[in-house]
Amino acid sequence: MSDTTEIVVDGALHRVDAGASLAAALLNAGVRAFRYDTSGEPRAPVCGMGACFECRVTVDGVSGVRSCLEGVRPGMVVKTETVP
Repeated sequence: MSDTTEIVVDGALHRVDAGASLAAALLNAGVRAFRYDTSGEPRAPVCGMGACFECRVTVDGVSGVRSCLEGVRPGMVVKTETVP
């Protein structure tokens, strides 16, 4: 059994794997769009190693965080750009 922790994503509490990257935790929690591009298309992780910048979210008030490079921390508050 893996250890889990809780994070808040767009106002909803999620229990996620404690050792996961934030991108993996969000995808496992059912988040499929992390932001929208300038033409309105949904964007989500592509490379998984920080090169594409498609997985940017706001974490604890800091915008532009590449979620694939960020480890999950207990109590972190994540805001995607898909919820007004």
